Amino acid sequence: MTPFRDARITDACAVPLTAPDDFDGWREQARRLIMAEVPPDRVVWTVPGEGNGDLFAEAPGQSCRPPAPAPSAPQPRVSRAFLTLAKAAALHSDPHRFALLYRLLWRMQGKPGLLEDAADADVRRLNDLSRAVRRDIHKMRAFVRFRSVADADGQEQFVAWFEPSHHILRTNAVFFVNRFTQMRWSILTPRGSLHWDGTLLHEGPPARCEDAPGGDPADDLWRQYYSSIFNPARLKVGAMVKEMPRRYWKNLPEAALIPELIAGAQAREAAMVSAGGDAFAGVPQPQDLDALARGLRDCRRCPIGCNGTRAVPGEGPSDAALMIIGEQPGDNEEMAGRPFVGPAGQLMSDYLGHAGIDRAQARLTNAVKHFKFEPRGKRRLHQNPSAKEIDICRWWLDAERALVRPKLVLGLGASAGRSLLGKTTSIQQVRGKPIALADGSELWLTVHPSYLLRLDGEARETESDKFAADLAAVAARSRELA
Repeated sequence: MTPFRDARITDACAVPLTAPDDFDGWREQARRLIMAEVPPDRVVWTVPGEGNGDLFAEAPGQSCRPPAPAPSAPQPRVSRAFLTLAKAAALHSDPHRFALLYRLLWRMQGKPGLLEDAADADVRRLNDLSRAVRRDIHKMRAFVRFRSVADADGQEQFVAWFEPSHHILRTNAVFFVNRFTQMRWSILTPRGSLHWDGTLLHEGPPARCEDAPGGDPADDLWRQYYSSIFNPARLKVGAMVKEMPRRYWKNLPEAALIPELIAGAQAREAAMVSAGGDAFAGVPQPQDLDALARGLRDCRRCPIGCNGTRAVPGEGPSDAALMIIGEQPGDNEEMAGRPFVGPAGQLMSDYLGHAGIDRAQARLTNAVKHFKFEPRGKRRLHQNPSAKEIDICRWWLDAERALVRPKLVLGLGASAGRSLLGKTTSIQQVRGKPIALADGSELWLTVHPSYLLRLDGEARETESDKFAADLAAVAARSRELA
């Protein structure tokens, strides 16, 4: 089929769909329209309960019936990837969604690889719609809370209220039938309702929030469970709200606890950090770096120290003006007994050189002194240390800082940030900004160079530029202090 430059349809063709989520109907009609060579600007998709979102909707006199395709017309060409994205995007609440899908289908007949053009506005919009629908589907599965009620016959039934952003109700029906097959339940939403009697699934009209029951004894179980799994050391309010948007809170019994748990998180985290220091109660502070290294060698106060690896002490001048603190030694560092000798350390050395920082003049060390790993055959795969393990090993880092007394501290990664600040901190929010520490030194946080090694393409280029800028800022500040 050649690109459609000379359309033979001059009037708008009104194409009705049976429901807001009628993807199969759209697919069949779009196939016929493509075969009849009807261009996108001559098609008006009409959906029950929605405005057409098209200029032709105000011009009924210009409408016509879609023409029948010629018997010899070739079938449209379409990729499986497009069908997958289109099926999700068709569930979006955007009134222009079906017009977008048809426009893309039309364009793909002359440009089969159109979906690979990430800069194309239509392709970006298709991906945005599909992503939003998948997220809404996930939210419904995660945040539906059934409450027990008695029906007219006195039998137990479970009813839930949910407010989807898109037309996902029927698409999600199979999930709830398979998940709660033995229950009799109803899911009420402003867009429609589902009723499962244990054998058959029925659709019902839209409902109101008042139609759903209030709390029941199961709400206390939700609150007890949520409070027991709430970890103040891993609290990131922004990420939590993004994953559990506030508009869902009113339907979640456990959400009533969130403000109180957030308010008490800092105090609970401080208690956890303090508990880590209790492991060293009565232990005298090392008088020099050699004594500190000997103490590290014998330390068994956390599981990492008991895993059979040797501790890796810091390296560099005892009076260095700059201390660089990483996360923990890796496989190469543990075998060599020296910090930053593996691939991440070599990459860091390159960036330090470009920034004008002499690695040999800096004190190099880690927040955690032993290598935490998971055995995988003959390999040892790196594992992140836990908050408690970082807090216990903080005693050693504080002792090292007290002996070296650096003016500047460069922290690499979240583990270093927690060890230095006593709490989990978002690197992206604080990088590039000096932070005053209690001992009078100045902290600069950035990502760990191993993070750059895990990236590729444009993402690595972008993050590498940020990392280089962070080191350049530290180098400039070091010169000012000198």
